[in-house]
Amino acid sequence: MKIKRSLLALAAPLMLLTAGGCATGLSTNVSRFQRMPVPEGQTFRIEAANPANRGGIEFGQYAGDVAAHLAQLGYRPVASSGPADMIVQLDYGVDHGQQHVRTTPGFDCGWGYGPWGGPGFGWARPGWGWGWGWGGPPLSPWDCPDVESYTVYTSWLTMTITRSDGERLFEGRARARSATDDLTKLVPDLIQAMFTNFPGNSGQDIRITVPPRRG
Repeated sequence: MKIKRSLLALAAPLMLLTAGGCATGLSTNVSRFQRMPVPEGQTFRIEAANPANRGGIEFGQYAGDVAAHLAQLGYRPVASSGPADMIVQLDYGVDHGQQHVRTTPGFDCGWGYGPWGGPGFGWARPGWGWGWGWGGPPLSPWDCPDVESYTVYTSWLTMTITRSDGERLFEGRARARSATDDLTKLVPDLIQAMFTNFPGNSGQDIRITVPPRRG
């Protein structure tokens, strides 16, 4: 029984979080400021905002996701070195996590008086018990709390779109808390949240839940 309660105590806080592949999807806060032009075939290219990601295979995969969303809206991708009407800068990451502790009541052990009297420690249930000590009547046991720890990670994605003449057209940020720090699961969902009802109403911070991925 104690093991079962411990597992439930650990699962409860984790159920409040979301992660890529979780049955409830990723709950994401998205902030967007925009004055995007109506899509008329304007060209774009995607760059890494962080120099460490430039030319990276992982970044290229996420950039491909972003390009697919923009192309579906009616914009046209160009080669990374070619001229473009719009420059899209992309960045992402996840922190090192924050430890949380959850305490729930237990029922299996406690401090009290044993049948031979006196204060002592023993395993007990309401109405009976055993222990050791010196004199005194039995007392009801105190519950032993179940203490569990878990880690919460905060992930984020930023995207800016700038016209070739330097005018800023879009600034967006998506952020989420989860029980995983796996960017390969988190970043695609953050991108999906960023492009939900894109470009959105300027100046709004909204909550978007990305449905869980199948397979």
